[in-house]
Amino acid sequence: MAWLYFSIMESQGSSCDSRIHAYKNGKTMEQCRQEARKTTELLSEEISKNGEVSWKKVLEVTNYDELVYKLTLKYLRQKGYDIGNNTIPRVKHSNICM
Repeated sequence: MAWLYFSIMESQGSSCDSRIHAYKNGKTMEQCRQEARKTTELLSEEISKNGEVSWKKVLEVTNYDELVYKLTLKYLRQKGYDIGNNTIPRVKHSNICM
């Protein structure tokens, strides 16, 4: 019985496989990650020049792609930026010394 299940799954493919699941504009999860990393670098330069960027600017730069937007904020936080919150929707250098 188990072999029947596995043969059906192989023929249908796994719908949970993030490598083949299409997100906005048919992008895979890995393509979204790559785009978010590039966006993070661009925004890092802008934050260095201007001191901060708004969440609205991040959303515009990510072309209103929710997944890329969220990944970009995640990567900015990992780089040590203060990504704000719902009352202070902006990204700036963190004041925490490491």
